[in-house]
Amino acid sequence: MPFVLICGFPSSGKSTRAQQLKEHFKAKTVNVISDHSIGVDRNSVYADSKKEKEIRGTLKSSVQRLLNTDDIVILDSLNYIKGYRYELYCITKSCKTPHCVLLCDISKDKAKEWNSLRTEEDKYSDEILEALFMRFEEPNPNQRWDSPLFVIQADDTLPFQQIEDALFNRKPPPPNMATQNQPLSSTNFLYELDRITQETNSVSYNGKPKDRCTRGLHINTRNSGKNTNDPCLYIGRVTKTQKTVYNLYKDASS
Repeated sequence: MPFVLICGFPSSGKSTRAQQLKEHFKAKTVNVISDHSIGVDRNSVYADSKKEKEIRGTLKSSVQRLLNTDDIVILDSLNYIKGYRYELYCITKSCKTPHCVLLCDISKDKAKEWNSLRTEEDKYSDEILEALFMRFEEPNPNQRWDSPLFVIQADDTLPFQQIEDALFNRKPPPPNMATQNQPLSSTNFLYELDRITQETNSVSYNGKPKDRCTRGLHINTRNSGKNTNDPCLYIGRVTKTQKTVYNLYKDASS
């Protein structure tokens, strides 16, 4: 079902808007994913790029896991990186579900004011707040991953009907080559065949004794259910067989 991505400055009212949407769609199952829901310590995470990347991965995985044909998923986070928003857009394409972006558009001064009203444990430090202002990449409605875009000012009422139309009365973007799992091509198959036989050859070579004859080499032939136990299997013989099999498949696929 539809996916709503909420973005904006820290302390811009994103969680409030997420709850308003959840209440509006109360007749449906609504899953809200947020920094708070996964226990993010804002000042610790956003001061450490490695931790922040891990958190983004966790949020994205949660979205991917919850997207289905029945439920609404709302991601309530900063979502300030356009490349990250694109990745989430690709997930919605692969799931064949509509999406929209909601930008909580307030001034930096207003964000600072609202941040000062938070409890100490929820408040962003001044350093982190300024850093996140600098990092924010504003959504562009001309980009398909940022569209349709709803820009919400501090005193605005959410345009519920327009959001509903965007989510339920619009066809999802069709999946393309980049968002679908592709079948294994003949080229890839030959590559995998060559790689596996090379590995088999390497095992045989590394395991051979000094008299150039392997003793007790045990090769499982997966499909036949038989085992080959040749006490004198030379590496040259393995290589010859490998080339023969590879060429047979190469000719058959051409």
